[in-house]
Amino acid sequence: MAKQGAKKMKDENRKRLDLLLCIILISNAIYIVVRMAIMHSSFTWKHWIGLMLTSAAYFLPYKQLASMAKPVYSDNGELLEGGFDFDLSTGGICE
Repeated sequence: MAKQGAKKMKDENRKRLDLLLCIILISNAIYIVVRMAIMHSSFTWKHWIGLMLTSAAYFLPYKQLASMAKPVYSDNGELLEGGFDFDLSTGGICE
């Protein structure tokens, strides 16, 4: 049976990653609505490139954090480790 700490860490990491993904999607949606709907007359192909670059700038660190938060399972499917602790008090790259 998995340790309760590992299960808690896995759940906390999933919640934090879901929050980060929502922030990324909402920020891109706001940009698209503002630039395409409100200021559509000044929207050019350069803005598409900018959107792709900033989306990549959001996506790559998100994927790195998601790989750090990936839980470790044993061969029989038991949860061994809940992933990296994203607690903001620990500091480092995850903060």
